[in-house]
Amino acid sequence: MADRSTIEWTNATWNPLRGCRKISPGCKHCYAETFAERFRGVPGHPYEQGFDLRLIPDKLLEPLRWQESRLVFANSMSDLFQAEVPQSFILAAARVMELASWHTFQVLTKRAKRLRSLLTGPLRFAAELSHVWWGVSVEDRRHGLPRIDELRATPARTRFLSIEPLLEDLGRLDLSGIRWVIVGGESGSGARPMKAEWVMSIRDQCEDAGVAFFFKQWGGVRKKAAGRLLEGRIYDEFPLALSVSTPDSITRRGLAQRASTIVDARCRGLIEGPSGSARKFEPPDPRQQLLVDLGPQVAPRPEGLASLTHSVWTENKAELIERF
Repeated sequence: MADRSTIEWTNATWNPLRGCRKISPGCKHCYAETFAERFRGVPGHPYEQGFDLRLIPDKLLEPLRWQESRLVFANSMSDLFQAEVPQSFILAAARVMELASWHTFQVLTKRAKRLRSLLTGPLRFAAELSHVWWGVSVEDRRHGLPRIDELRATPARTRFLSIEPLLEDLGRLDLSGIRWVIVGGESGSGARPMKAEWVMSIRDQCEDAGVAFFFKQWGGVRKKAAGRLLEGRIYDEFPLALSVSTPDSITRRGLAQRASTIVDARCRGLIEGPSGSARKFEPPDPRQQLLVDLGPQVAPRPEGLASLTHSVWTENKAELIERF
């Protein structure tokens, strides 16, 4: 988790679960997996189990402690709608988002069928929240385009697409009901190329449909060198968001206490730990988790950081600060 992020289209990341499994071509060079697997076997590190799925219930309440309003990317290091994630845990996360209404949450998934099932059922209350945006990843025609139809079939108030990595020409898109489109190329070792005409086609379709368009990056092995300019312009469009004032510390403390009760009820008995382990979840100590100073926060140090060698910390400091 980080209450500040360098991801271009968000301000902060929130990771109450970690780890995922690959389900489509867009997952091939997953940045989150690459990062997490660097620390497999490092005692005490948050990613000691690499990219194995882990629920972290005691991180559910974190957004309630952030005073300043933020765009919050929910689960930059996982996917909330994986089949292995209990519905009760998803509901607990949604209730926290409901209560933390001074933030805007960006929830992104490749599991569009489960997203649709829950948003039309037990998560209907969250679908209608103006400060929670629901999105799907789209990388190609075969796997990505059907996710758009699943998203459109939900009652979500704000729907968005993350077309990253864009792996082929997507052709004509049905953007009805979509408020925001992010496009980006793959980055890092082995990055698959993205053609300019694919990007410009999506941009033009967004303009015609009145959909906000955000161009994140060209990508490649040296993504910073490739930059973000598209035909000489930076595209940083966002859907219109309501401005909500941050409640005072007493109100936020009350919201945190209410959320703690919900999390306790929803998550009691859930397993925390790598697949196959059996560590039972215990509710956070209210003295530490709820009665903390709810004023301005600095980015917290990742737990277990002291166990890292100096060289590992030095080499990965920027990523550690961003990801946790």
